[in-house]
Amino acid sequence: MLTKAYGAHAADKPLVPMDIERRAPGAHDVQIDIAFCGICHSDLHQVRSEWSGTIYPCVPGHEIVGRVSAVGDAVTAFNVGDLVGVGCMVDSCQHCHSCEDGFEQFCENGFTGTYNAPTADAPGHTLGGYSQQIVVDDKFVLKVTHGEEQLAAVAPLLCAGITTYSPLRHWKAGPGKKVGIVGIGGLGHMGVKLAHAMGAHVVAFTTSESKRDDAKALGADEVVVSRNPEEMAAHANSFDFILDTVAASHDLDAFTALLKRDGTLTLVGVPEHAHPSPDVSALIFKRRSIAGSLIGGIAETQEMLDFCARNGIVADVELIAAEQIEGAFERMQRSDVKYRFVIDIATMAD
Repeated sequence: MLTKAYGAHAADKPLVPMDIERRAPGAHDVQIDIAFCGICHSDLHQVRSEWSGTIYPCVPGHEIVGRVSAVGDAVTAFNVGDLVGVGCMVDSCQHCHSCEDGFEQFCENGFTGTYNAPTADAPGHTLGGYSQQIVVDDKFVLKVTHGEEQLAAVAPLLCAGITTYSPLRHWKAGPGKKVGIVGIGGLGHMGVKLAHAMGAHVVAFTTSESKRDDAKALGADEVVVSRNPEEMAAHANSFDFILDTVAASHDLDAFTALLKRDGTLTLVGVPEHAHPSPDVSALIFKRRSIAGSLIGGIAETQEMLDFCARNGIVADVELIAAEQIEGAFERMQRSDVKYRFVIDIATMAD
């Protein structure tokens, strides 16, 4: 069946309205009428072919929320009318060690991304959430228990939320822990909110003095301007964990020096150019670690959504019409958003 969408036909072409084909729901499928879809910086990278392997037409979007409009005969966990979400994955092999352990994002045979991944459906690759409707295997659909009035601000939790929640949980952020969040953007603002809700002492790092008050309003106990050597030095050897959300190449040594013995700096941003090689002596002599983390499995994503619902956590968003997507991409490149653009999919009907 045809549904309206926004996508690009080439790396140097703007996103434009298009009609795309969605499969009819199979026995284990959930059909979702999309209400809102967040705009992730990775959408921009993929559409513009800044990451290799973009397949056109490219319809991005993996921060999807909406309402179930049909279910397959074998679906028992969802009913028509349910509020649901879909994140960065719509399938995985389901039988490798990672999938069996609930870490589908590390599927050893490669998970199926919500867009730009090979699929049997027309046109041969997945098409994402910048569209009116999507059909997804029920194992990759999440329940949303926030109020419907919060739905637009829930959408970014499906990527920005789980990308920060998963490492904070894995490295046990909580009471008695000093946790740093580097970067106050789409990911970083969620990291501050989540770490604060987990009970950690939260220090936000920003390059901009103008973001000091904003970071405190998000829940940071302290704010450090990372370009100020004195402010950085005051926190040397004191952090249990630092989550680095910055997707631009930068010096990691400035942050590893702030870790306690056995502390960890975890990266979730993929830079266009590699970070400068870190000073390994700073790691060796304090048994510090530099690690990475990728979204989260389906069970952990559901856990994150439930945690956020219980604690009243949503993203700070700017709602836009579909015709404003191209302008939002341009603003996002200038970091001109607090802190996530979300598309009102109802505007595609116009």
